[in-house]
Amino acid sequence: MANAEMTRQIAEGRGFIAALDQSGGSTPKALKQYGVAETEWSDEKGMFDLIHAMRVRIIKSPAFTGDKVVGAILFEQTMDRDVDGIPTATYLWENRHVVPFLKIDKGLEAEADGCQLMKPMPGLDGLLARGVKAGIFGTKERSVISAANEKGIQAVVDQQFAVGAQVAAHGLMPILEPEVTISIADKAEAEAMLREAILKGLEALPSGQQVMLKLSLPTVDNFYAPLVDHPKVLKVVALSGGHSRAAANAILARNRGMIASFSRALTEGLSAQQSDAEFDAVLAEAIGSIHAASVAG
Repeated sequence: MANAEMTRQIAEGRGFIAALDQSGGSTPKALKQYGVAETEWSDEKGMFDLIHAMRVRIIKSPAFTGDKVVGAILFEQTMDRDVDGIPTATYLWENRHVVPFLKIDKGLEAEADGCQLMKPMPGLDGLLARGVKAGIFGTKERSVISAANEKGIQAVVDQQFAVGAQVAAHGLMPILEPEVTISIADKAEAEAMLREAILKGLEALPSGQQVMLKLSLPTVDNFYAPLVDHPKVLKVVALSGGHSRAAANAILARNRGMIASFSRALTEGLSAQQSDAEFDAVLAEAIGSIHAASVAG
């Protein structure tokens, strides 16, 4: 059964998860990094056509296979589109052996108590049902922690687990992503509060249920080892959070059991102006280095 095989591939974690889920707010920045100026589209559809072309180029590259890229997180519009006439999630699994995930959050609320909760998702059940039909394995939902504020962090974790329960009810694997901003002065203190709140949330999960966690690279190496080792956690993945790829890889390699789930750090160095051979060579180098850091621990 595909689901069991996908679960095994993620659990073994012999690679990393590519985050190809830039949404409306982050797409212009991602395209600019890729060498596509805002003058090259006139409306949102044109913008998303260009980002989909970039994603298809990445997905179809010879280096982008399940040998090193165990999973990929998609934006809703990417799930709804095709690669060579095949639905994207189907293409990923059947042609690349890459497990497909779906970004489900609709952005962030204004900051309160040093944190940003997720905006309401009134159509979530419908989206999750579509994801199941499309062959999606799991989901990703992001909040942001910008201060060591216990009240704010608890609210973030409570919301993440609540959404995770809704996701699990559809038979999907939730990736809970309470991102800690890497530049804050009290990052280590925020991480301590976050770890404690997550551990309590895990203990409250029904027996036999698992989640995944997507966390900022920790200040102290292996700080998240209790989460990595927890029986209710399928996998802990790391976001690059603004670090360069080299810096993120160096930190990740020191953290046992964590694998990468990089977005900007994955596409660093790629350009729309590159020939296919140049593009594939740069992507292969990026994938190789992120894979090496992910399996180092």
